[in-house]
Amino acid sequence: MSAFPPAAPDARDVLVVNSQVVRGSVGGRVTLFALERLGHQVWFLPTILLPWNPDEGRGHRHVQDDAGFDALADDLIGSDRLPRIGAVVSGYLGSPGQAAAVARLVAAVRKANPNALYLCDPISGDDGDLYVPQETAAAVRDTLLPLADVATPNLFELQWMSGRRIESEADTIAAARALGPQRVLVTSAPAMRRNSTCNLLVTPRATIAAEHGLVPNAPHGTGDLMAAMFTAGLMAGLDDEAILKRSAATVFEMVARSVKRHARDLLLADEQSSLINPMALISCRRVLDAPLRA
Repeated sequence: MSAFPPAAPDARDVLVVNSQVVRGSVGGRVTLFALERLGHQVWFLPTILLPWNPDEGRGHRHVQDDAGFDALADDLIGSDRLPRIGAVVSGYLGSPGQAAAVARLVAAVRKANPNALYLCDPISGDDGDLYVPQETAAAVRDTLLPLADVATPNLFELQWMSGRRIESEADTIAAARALGPQRVLVTSAPAMRRNSTCNLLVTPRATIAAEHGLVPNAPHGTGDLMAAMFTAGLMAGLDDEAILKRSAATVFEMVARSVKRHARDLLLADEQSSLINPMALISCRRVLDAPLRA
């Protein structure tokens, strides 16, 4: 299994396409902060503007019309700095039509820099239900996932995107391999230990599980943080197990420290040492499964 080469000094920019909130630590604000703290320049294309996380109450949703979003994408595609981008990370979409624009951006970045990677976080639902229109989730599934080098779905998103019922670790691995991308990192996968959660990294040749204890009342934004950390690890040229352990340790430690301080949001600025040098211990194991043949 080939690893992504470390990002060249002149190709360490990351293009993030995700939601933006005015207040709070979710969506693109999480991804942007984490990647910039790790030394990357971030291009940020918002898909929707919200006052705060919708779980905090009703608020105005501003979504740029598809023509305007396409125009912004075209501006970026025409930039002479496109070769500086080493990765594209997409998350929450504000409309189904945005998927085609993101796909064009990915293609343009890869043309300018063939080593660039694309991570798709198919943000669409949790706890057994979609929280975006079905048409938007389908656009992510049909347009973006086939292009992705890496996908980072939670367990519900994996079930919905793959169309498979998941009741075990073996089911999770099979669904992840059916999804398409070479690397699928399943957050909230079934854990072996009680009162724990599992981050399961599935590739065509191996599966690695990183488990840690559940933290009650965890703030939102953990998936955005995991996507940022995993992207940074790939761009640094680390191996899969090292990236998984470091990413899981950062997310777990950030959540635990934020909850300990009774915060409703991830305390990214206050606890940014967790981004640089996480100290949390993560249980990591290689799963003995039947890898696909190359």
